[in-house]
Amino acid sequence: MISAAGASAAVITASAPLSDIGHWARGSGLEVVLLVTGAALLTRLATWLGDRVTSRIDVSATGTDRVVRTEAAKHRHAVAQVVTWAVLVIVYCLTAVLVLQRFGVPLTGFVAPATIVGVALGLGAQRVVQDILAGFFIIAERQYGFGDLVRLLVAGGPPTGSTGTVEEVTLRITRIRTTSGEVVTTSNGQIVQVINLSRDWARAIVDVPIPATADLTTVSDLLNRVGAESYADETLHALLLDAPTVMGVESMDLDEFKIRVVARTQPGRQFEVGRTLRARIGTALLREGIIVPTDLDTAAPTSS
Repeated sequence: MISAAGASAAVITASAPLSDIGHWARGSGLEVVLLVTGAALLTRLATWLGDRVTSRIDVSATGTDRVVRTEAAKHRHAVAQVVTWAVLVIVYCLTAVLVLQRFGVPLTGFVAPATIVGVALGLGAQRVVQDILAGFFIIAERQYGFGDLVRLLVAGGPPTGSTGTVEEVTLRITRIRTTSGEVVTTSNGQIVQVINLSRDWARAIVDVPIPATADLTTVSDLLNRVGAESYADETLHALLLDAPTVMGVESMDLDEFKIRVVARTQPGRQFEVGRTLRARIGTALLREGIIVPTDLDTAAPTSS
């Protein structure tokens, strides 16, 4: 039979681990819960503040008296997105380290293995480091910002690149939305060339095909009149920086020649202005009895 002293010792031995777990739960365990909860609240606060800041920037940049965002507003929006992303990463990393410490994991013992793992990760994560460095220079050099219309040429991608409006910029990726509604996410380190179509000002170029039998002086006067009327129009005047200019004959064929019309526009509005000018020019030519071919189109718009 088991003596009373032996039974008491067994009970004490069995209850010791339970008391240790309870002590840890009241101490380090509670700290872990508080750290995770605080990290969740802090990340939510950072996200909320970031959204609030970017919303205020957008409201101030697209007020009733503005046609397009200013370059400073685009840059501030991009910086706010990057700062929010960086804060979230820092909070997550610090929380992970502090939680491991509360679990009693000896972080100092991981120095040597971490060095080896760091070298391995460094070799395998070169693209991530490249993306972050490229994103830093994109923001620092103000290559583009939120709301810019850009064409991104990617290493190994299609030669025409991807054209769209910038919706998000972080240190690692750039997200744009094309005119067809597609969302294109590109790693910053893979971008080899950026063509900004909405920086400072843009240019709408319309090449007007005219029959060779038409009088060149009459057509030029007509195009100048259309340009002046377009600049005087209240809607187009807000999009144009000056009156559209007739540059003269761009090319000549056997049965037609092309006259180029150039208009400087607000950044990102060259496509809208080009479509309106085509319609006005086509209507004016038909009113004068000049039948134009069906290939009246806008040449590739350019930025500054």
